Amino acid sequence: MVPHRVPRWPSWLFRASPGWAQTARALGAWVPQGRWPGSSRGAGAASPLARRGCSSMPSQPPKVMLTQERYPVRRLPFSTVSEQDLAAFERIVPGRVTTDPGELEAHNVDWLRTVRGCSKVLLRPRTSEEVSRVLRHCHERNLAVNPQGGNTGMVGGSVPVFDEIILSTALMNQVISFDDVSGTLVCQAGCVLEQLSRHVEERGFVMPLDLGAKGSCHIGGNVATNAGGLRFLRYGSLHGTVLGLEVVLADGTVLNCLTSLRKDNTGYDLKQLFIGSEGTLGVITAVSILCPPKPKAVSVAFLGCPSFAEVLRTFCTSKGMLGEILSAFEFMDAECMQLVGRHLHLARPVQESPFYVLIETSGSHAGHDAEKLGSFLEHALGSGLVTDGTLATDQRRVKMLWALRERITEALSLDGYVYKYDLSLPVERLYDLVTSLRARLGPRAKHVVGYGHLGDGNLHLNVTAEAFSEPLLAALEPQVYEWTAAQRGSVSAEHGVGFKKRDALGYSKPPTALRLMCQLKALLDPKGILNPYKTLPTRA
Repeated sequence: MVPHRVPRWPSWLFRASPGWAQTARALGAWVPQGRWPGSSRGAGAASPLARRGCSSMPSQPPKVMLTQERYPVRRLPFSTVSEQDLAAFERIVPGRVTTDPGELEAHNVDWLRTVRGCSKVLLRPRTSEEVSRVLRHCHERNLAVNPQGGNTGMVGGSVPVFDEIILSTALMNQVISFDDVSGTLVCQAGCVLEQLSRHVEERGFVMPLDLGAKGSCHIGGNVATNAGGLRFLRYGSLHGTVLGLEVVLADGTVLNCLTSLRKDNTGYDLKQLFIGSEGTLGVITAVSILCPPKPKAVSVAFLGCPSFAEVLRTFCTSKGMLGEILSAFEFMDAECMQLVGRHLHLARPVQESPFYVLIETSGSHAGHDAEKLGSFLEHALGSGLVTDGTLATDQRRVKMLWALRERITEALSLDGYVYKYDLSLPVERLYDLVTSLRARLGPRAKHVVGYGHLGDGNLHLNVTAEAFSEPLLAALEPQVYEWTAAQRGSVSAEHGVGFKKRDALGYSKPPTALRLMCQLKALLDPKGILNPYKTLPTRA
């Protein structure tokens, strides 16, 4: 990235708050190796708080209640794993059958620590043929299977509900090919997103998606949940960038649609069925995805806004003035920044404001981009849209500013039990629900915060409490979903449906659509063994 400063830019753009040096020191230790699921620009094994021994992170977190005890769910009549089944699995994936309860614990619990299954078997295939043989056996024996990637999901879709066999794609981590003319990457489903990002960036390209969990999540899981993330505004949905898939169906049939063609208008586009199906229709084993060229110049502005009305006006102005170089527009409220400061000891880089926005630009010519960004920032300051701001053009400071946005999830998880809602709403109504809930919940909630991808109309609504509370959940649901439906929004913008939202699906889909979904499930998985209790409503 090329630092480029335009002399006429106001001095406030290059000024940081007094605590910014502290933030820089904290992030300096974190950026190269952090691999917390709520942060993306780094890779390591654990939360930086855990590594530094921060008292906010207990060394022995409390045991998570079993999903079957916390929620009203009944086990379906699947078979249980026998010694003969274990012997068969050992023949299929020799040395990669795990039954140790200690090793299984991490795979039974979601990373938010809100749901827990009781699987007794973990399988780690390396090839699609091994996946096929495993599923063929499970289909014949009526054994339920829980496909699992990096286990970074937010809605309980990646862990068992009861004793489903966990089928991990962790060892399916090979890059098959990369075409440096078209930018087409073909890889196995277990490749970690961050490692793929490095692979293609070394060749002058970038992955079309970037997530807070990039250091842990798998590309197969990204596709299975139709993950959105931080580059959605620029590059769009995986429904557009995924060119082909290899999928193993419930009976072991391998569906090879792993094309690298940009255009193929022959019949039904079957791969689209599996993008966002959350492992309920088939297990994705390989992906072909189109990667755009790597931008030569990237800049990030972190700005304070006096109200949400100014946030909206800033967004409209940025679209008009920045045009093709606008690659991300994120917003967060004051409570988000307070929690990041309190739990992660990261200082905000600008004066305190009711709202903050992070704007990223990326393009092919630093001078051209800087000119456009400078004009926009001058206009935003002069018209009162923003009250303070800071700008980063070098890679280190870009990462530091992004960390303030990406680590909000981590800060929330340290604040107590978190009720998470990932909503798609009309942009002009995006923050209304946050204000309404704060007033309605009062002291029953520790914090009610709102942040997200404003450019996509995606609100991340989070409510924290000291512990899980049935009365608080009853105050949130179905009211949150009813309000969203009244705005003709979606109860899941990018996190998927999983276990937690399956009975909220009717707020976003008509009965006819739900019936068709159930018919597709029955056609492709007639015994219902693939990721049961997920995605489709309970009555299905």
